[in-house]
Amino acid sequence: MGRLENVMEVGKLTVSVRGRSGKGGSRKLRAQGKVPGVCYGASVEGRIEPLPITVDVKQLRSALDPVRKRNTVISLTIEGGAAPRALHALVKDVQIDSLRHDITHVDLLAIDPDKEVRAEVPLEFTGKPKGAIDGGQIRIVLRSLTVRAKPSDIPVKLTVDVSPLEIGDVIHVSAIALPSGVNSVTGRDLAVVTCAAPEEEKAAETAAPGAEGAAPAAGAAPAAGAAPAAGAAAAPAKDAKGAAPAKDAKAGAPAKGAPAAKPAAKK
Repeated sequence: MGRLENVMEVGKLTVSVRGRSGKGGSRKLRAQGKVPGVCYGASVEGRIEPLPITVDVKQLRSALDPVRKRNTVISLTIEGGAAPRALHALVKDVQIDSLRHDITHVDLLAIDPDKEVRAEVPLEFTGKPKGAIDGGQIRIVLRSLTVRAKPSDIPVKLTVDVSPLEIGDVIHVSAIALPSGVNSVTGRDLAVVTCAAPEEEKAAETAAPGAEGAAPAAGAAPAAGAAPAAGAAAAPAKDAKGAAPAKDAKAGAPAKGAPAAKPAAKK
């Protein structure tokens, strides 16, 4: 334990054993700034069976290193049993209320500081890809790696330099340099980041409607002054009043329904 504390900053957190209460008990805890939780895993003494606990949210946040965050090794004290129990632990999971964004439950993983554990390590991307000169765009596939290491060897982050990437190039997990004592659990052949070609614009999306040379839509009237399409019948010309002559009307014949003209009176 002393060697671990010399290597990295260790937060401190005290929790208490929780009786099984239900939703009503959970609401009372939250009103006091506390949430239900569970602690399980393994310690120097052996396996830790799931133990219901009560966690003070403010103390939990203070126990986490601002850089290591959930990878902070916590010096955990559990009160409420026959005697206080001291363990090392990591924050395994935190449940957040989707509406209030408050912590509602915490899982603490008890660990043996001298044995490897699994942890999520964030990836940091640096540099500007060579392919950006030709319009290439970075596409990030993975933002963290799952690694296995002793708690004191868990890196804060892993850096990925994207500068060498040309259009079409890919960086895989196998290309990421890992510190000594750290092994990747994430598959080595998985893509981490790629430099993609710029998206091609579709002609249908870029062509402006009504552009010069574009054919009129079906059923649309031809533009003023434009010749009718081949095979199309010419529309009858309108008279001076703008009304088209009746179909098949004879010259001088009265329109249908109009009274006949009276003969001229004899002199």
